[in-house]
Amino acid sequence: METPYLSVLIPAYKEGERIGHNLLEIDRYLKSKTFTYEIIVVVDGSPDNTAEVARNYALTVPHLRVVNNPENHGKGYVVRQALLEGKGTYRVFLDADGSTAISHLDASLPLLQEGYDVVIGSRKIEGSFIQVHQPRHREIMGEGGNWLIRIILGLWRYPDTQCGFKVLSGKAAEAIASRMVVDRFGFDFELIVLAEKLGFKVKQIPVRWMNEEGSTVSLTGPNGFIQVLIDLFKTKWRLLTGQYRIGDYKS
Repeated sequence: METPYLSVLIPAYKEGERIGHNLLEIDRYLKSKTFTYEIIVVVDGSPDNTAEVARNYALTVPHLRVVNNPENHGKGYVVRQALLEGKGTYRVFLDADGSTAISHLDASLPLLQEGYDVVIGSRKIEGSFIQVHQPRHREIMGEGGNWLIRIILGLWRYPDTQCGFKVLSGKAAEAIASRMVVDRFGFDFELIVLAEKLGFKVKQIPVRWMNEEGSTVSLTGPNGFIQVLIDLFKTKWRLLTGQYRIGDYKS
């Protein structure tokens, strides 16, 4: 089988009502391009009909396949699963709700072709635009959390590590995802700090972002703000104790 130029990877949980619209948007975008591609939806043990809806769209959306995990593991788990499942020269993952449009690839792919290894979307750099904001309490938690991320992991130049739009070269995807261990929402900063430590060239791009209701983020629980903080300190500890095997890659 020919290696696709692009893998579009969509982690999904409780997205039965929204994923169809996004798949059609992705399909329209990709049909306008000349490169080869695949679309992979990884369903994270969702209790609703997300997998069934996505499979139904696979009847009309070319190159779409669905991986349905029987149990819920967390977004981080399915993102690294998707990054390793994809075979594209470049691999993008984006949220199933369409909060960041696939058309941001128009700015991302040329950067990868120029030599960058990882391109991440940011809602906090010049040129970005938030069309619909999150509730204020979630924005405050996000601001505080991101300052902690920047301080503890040294990611000073990243004002927004958590935007759900990131594109990686195949080489970077495999090196990074094979080292990632965070199963929940802390995976974003883990991915970025690993990219930095492994020596990959990372570029931020501004995005147009629209909050979609239905988020599973809260203060407590497996997807909560407190769990993200726990994963932040665990990530720092793994870096300090060499658990990410950075030296193995660099040697």
